[in-house]
Amino acid sequence: MTSDHNIPQAIIVSHGQPSDPDPAETTLAELAQRVAGHLPGWTVRSATLAKTGALETAMQQGGPTPLVYPLFMTDGWFTQTMLPKRLGGAKAHILPPLGTDPGLPDLAAGIIQGELGKRHWRAAQTCLVVASHGSGKSRNSARDTESFLGALSGRMQFRLARAGYIEEAPFLKDAARFDTDQAVCLPFFAARGGHVIDDIPQALDEAAFRGVRLAPIGTHPEIAAMIATALRNHGG
Repeated sequence: MTSDHNIPQAIIVSHGQPSDPDPAETTLAELAQRVAGHLPGWTVRSATLAKTGALETAMQQGGPTPLVYPLFMTDGWFTQTMLPKRLGGAKAHILPPLGTDPGLPDLAAGIIQGELGKRHWRAAQTCLVVASHGSGKSRNSARDTESFLGALSGRMQFRLARAGYIEEAPFLKDAARFDTDQAVCLPFFAARGGHVIDDIPQALDEAAFRGVRLAPIGTHPEIAAMIATALRNHGG
């Protein structure tokens, strides 16, 4: 099966879950459908790296030069080395990943402001911790997390705002220790995987964090429109 080359083609790519690839593959396909709803006349496919053959099939169907949107939070090894290698030299255009999208801080500010409004809290009296993956081998994850946090802090003036990591210092279990319950944790993750389900709650419990625990930023409904905008700007 091949595509009509006159139709704009896009493929959303994520890590997926190697131990059980099908649920993540289904969730990503649903996201691709929502993105396509914002892009009349486009074909939007999806593939996780964990699902054997999924990316290769999507590329075969997507024509010679599809846009590839990495649903990753970091512009690092996966986007710069692994993904191009998996594409096998195809003339696909790889867009910047979700975590570096310039619209993400605005989206996060809106989400957090909505949560504060429900509780009649003011940002100036609220503490924020952004929970991120981090890495013991590279500064890329921390770099992009800190860039996001800096941009978000420029939009909302929190009492305290800091990042906490799963795999490097400052660890989330330490960064999430506040002297108040008026606090928010925003996971800087693209999907609801093992770190979000297990590691973040464990770290927050260790920190005796009693504030608001938000869903990972990449799972919010508004993400579909933001991805569509990025695709349109690069290929429309």
